[in-house]
Amino acid sequence: MLVPVQPSGAPSVVTSRLDAPWSILRLTAAGVGARAGSAVTTADGMAVPDGTTLISERDSADVLELLADGSTRVVGTVAGVAPGGEGGLLGLAALAAEAGSPGTWVYAYFTSDSDNRIVRMQLQGAPGALALGAAEPVTGGIPRASNHDGGRIAFGPDGMLYATAGDAGNREGAQSTDYLGGKILRMSPTGAVPADNPFGNLVWSLGHRNPQGIGWDSRGRLWAAEFGQDTWDELNLVTPGSNYGWPVVEGAAGDPRFVDPVQQWPTDEASPSGLAVVNDTVFIAALRGERLWRWVPDSGQPATPWFVGEFGRIRDVAAGPDGTLWFLSNNTDGRGDPGIDDDRLWQVALAPAPG
Repeated sequence: MLVPVQPSGAPSVVTSRLDAPWSILRLTAAGVGARAGSAVTTADGMAVPDGTTLISERDSADVLELLADGSTRVVGTVAGVAPGGEGGLLGLAALAAEAGSPGTWVYAYFTSDSDNRIVRMQLQGAPGALALGAAEPVTGGIPRASNHDGGRIAFGPDGMLYATAGDAGNREGAQSTDYLGGKILRMSPTGAVPADNPFGNLVWSLGHRNPQGIGWDSRGRLWAAEFGQDTWDELNLVTPGSNYGWPVVEGAAGDPRFVDPVQQWPTDEASPSGLAVVNDTVFIAALRGERLWRWVPDSGQPATPWFVGEFGRIRDVAAGPDGTLWFLSNNTDGRGDPGIDDDRLWQVALAPAPG
């Protein structure tokens, strides 16, 4: 049984002066998206040290490599990104190579001038000089707008790629299985529709407003964080074919047609973005709420806030090295109040939670 964890001590800075950072991608051989017996390698066969980290920047469309001294360098600029409002270069994910196959793929979700789409690029070169190869399309046609673009991607324990898609301002479309917005999507690593998807297309679940953070616990359960409108932000347990109610309901409504959230917060306390599950403990990055939320499934206890107002807007959270938690401030995205060294990647130790 995994022991729940919580932050311990004061966070420290890993790197600073990032420009509207959006996603943390830690490349680990045993990480999400890696196959059994796989290794993190580049397309030319170079081994990448376990824990190499990439960071996406929304408006520049740059993918950064975090170096050992805490500085960063540009690995590549994703072509075709049309930043504006909440859109731009958003989520990153990785799929490690099988033995004898080309190197690790880095996946990117981004807003183009016509849609939101996902591409993949082979990682090339050696650490300290990594580069991204030419982009290959995975899927497109996900509705775009100046807001509600979703944008988080991750490989599940089933080896499939999941993506969060906002409603792009089409509220009613969130209830239609023919509209890709307002959904959580599921696809093969090359963008094909899996045979067991519930509606015969990429739609895995519907009735979402602007879902972003996704992650799985040790039982394979999918948790997703979602921006509400005026009343409630949500954390949902996502199951295939389920309807989460937007725009008919917001938050827990007790309506048998829809699935109620497992946790909800007033919108000024959350605006949840990235999500990480560490030792079956769910951590959620909150933008407007300027905090990290921590929740333990099946504990019967409500979520608890950490670091309220200390670091400004928080965009993403991820498991860090050596039993730590990493999180990204997001004060340079046009809605925050950046300090001289913002934005920053922070690290805090994790320790077993009491009781």
